[in-house]
Amino acid sequence: MASVGAALLVVAAITIGGEAVAEELDSGRAEYQSSCAPCHGKDGKGNGPVSAGLKVPPPDLTVLAKRNNGVFPFHAVYEVIDGRKAVIAHGTRDMPIWGDRYVPEPSKALIPRPSENILSLFLDPETVVRMRILAVIDYLNRIQEK
Repeated sequence: MASVGAALLVVAAITIGGEAVAEELDSGRAEYQSSCAPCHGKDGKGNGPVSAGLKVPPPDLTVLAKRNNGVFPFHAVYEVIDGRKAVIAHGTRDMPIWGDRYVPEPSKALIPRPSENILSLFLDPETVVRMRILAVIDYLNRIQEK
């Protein structure tokens, strides 16, 4: 009976530890915090430390679904973040073109720069761009107001 209790404690510790690791490995959240939060704010509401100095205030990213009849506008968000394909309906482009910025730079070193993912050593650069954008979109979808 004591061994069952010990086993349950081990499973609980692994589960709790696993959740902590999963939270730390949230690449979408990490990507958002490093690339988007300066303008859009840590909470996504458009109140980042850089927002006051911008000509056009950044939008509240937590209401994208609400403004789209309750459906998260995946394709439109992807195009805005990527930015390499001009979307005339979106008007002028004040936001950086992250599709270009997310491309890993060729490096002779075996260790990627801190801004790059280790997978960038083994994947096509366009795949890395898509992965980084999709991670941000996943995070944005998770922070939508209910």
